[in-house]
Amino acid sequence: MANAIDQTRRMLSLVTYLRERPGARVTDVARAFGVTEAELIGDLNVLPLCGTSFRGGDLLDIDTDGERIWWHNEGALAEAAHPLRLAADEAAALLVAARAVANLPGLRDSDRQALLRATAKVEAAAGEAAGASAGLSVTFESEGSVFADVDRAITEGRRLWIRYYSPSRDALTDREVDPIRLFAVGHTYFEGWCYLSEDRRTFRLDRVAEIKLLDTPSDPPRIEPRDLSQGLVQPAGDDPEVVVEVGPGGRWVAEYYPHDIAEELPDGALRITLRTPDPGSLRRLALRLGRDGRIVSPRDLADSAQKAAAEAMAAYGE
Repeated sequence: MANAIDQTRRMLSLVTYLRERPGARVTDVARAFGVTEAELIGDLNVLPLCGTSFRGGDLLDIDTDGERIWWHNEGALAEAAHPLRLAADEAAALLVAARAVANLPGLRDSDRQALLRATAKVEAAAGEAAGASAGLSVTFESEGSVFADVDRAITEGRRLWIRYYSPSRDALTDREVDPIRLFAVGHTYFEGWCYLSEDRRTFRLDRVAEIKLLDTPSDPPRIEPRDLSQGLVQPAGDDPEVVVEVGPGGRWVAEYYPHDIAEELPDGALRITLRTPDPGSLRRLALRLGRDGRIVSPRDLADSAQKAAAEAMAAYGE
């Protein structure tokens, strides 16, 4: 799922594009819009929920067989001669959301002014229904400010400076990043080229402790977008299974690593079952956890992790 603003713009353009190209090939459309086929299919799964109302005949009847895209009622929008009318609850919800977004830190001033003008028009059109929204308000948490700054950096082509918390190292690092896109998979993330790592990295918004827009132009290398249709990390079903037990100080593992099962244990501990193509890489996890966790199985991996920990302690003692 890409940046929500970019996705909305793309989907609006898709409507016109597909109306003029019946039976368009999925590969051609994805190439034209600069997205992966999986991202395009995601858009096509949303479009049938859109239309001039929630009556079946007014929704876009668009489907695909995986190779071509078909729009079966392309006249639906053109035939909608009557103006769109909002119910009282719809008007109230729209006004509350608009006011909340208008107060979002980091929003471009031109966008804020445009939103306020649109809000005023909706208030005038809604009449008495607008009064229901006056006593309601929404406050975004700090993540909203980070979202706005990242979105602005992407739109304006600017580099970001961030102070980012890594739970695996329990440390804050300062980084300069050329942001590429925003997306949501459970949590909200942004992907970018990290100059500290000299590689593509993914950052979770609620772990950004500080953020600044720099005047340096963003210039990330051309990178093929990752396919996120199956999640952020996608272990295979036949990958080896590893069981890890962690104490309260290691519960972040269940949040950081995709897993099959996270079983609560006494005193705030967890037993986590996960799959990985490289079980040996989890030895580093065991060393980072220290007293906060251990590998339970497979047995040979647990033994090698204990041996690596003993060697590390011996080297430290020297």
